Amino acid sequence: MGESLRAVGWARSLPLHSEVRIAREWARDHLKTLPWADDASEVVDDVLLTVSELVTNAHVHADSSAQLVMTWDEHCLHVAVHDSSTTLPTPRPPSPDRPGGRGMFLVDALADDWETRPCADGKMVIACFRPPLANQEG
Repeated sequence: MGESLRAVGWARSLPLHSEVRIAREWARDHLKTLPWADDASEVVDDVLLTVSELVTNAHVHADSSAQLVMTWDEHCLHVAVHDSSTTLPTPRPPSPDRPGGRGMFLVDALADDWETRPCADGKMVIACFRPPLANQEG
């Protein structure tokens, strides 16, 4: 028989004009409940910056509310943000000629993996974070 998978997850809706700080604080509170978070502060910092970038992208570029979902499946912390735009993001290298536009470049650098999924009502951007193996037990 196959190995069973245990998972835990949280979801939060962030209206268009809500502060990104609210998303970060919400994510931080839930990350504290994971067994590896105290010993993997760099991963936690990467997750929080990614949450900020993805929610900002939903609000600014998609002009949309954001639905933030975090799921821990004992191997990967999935951070997913849904917005109402069907335009898929692409990382762009920083340029001194334009302000902003570095969000997906940062997500690409911080996350172990990321992807976008078109949806009937927009898109979902999902980033995966794997904490150090020694910290995944528990």
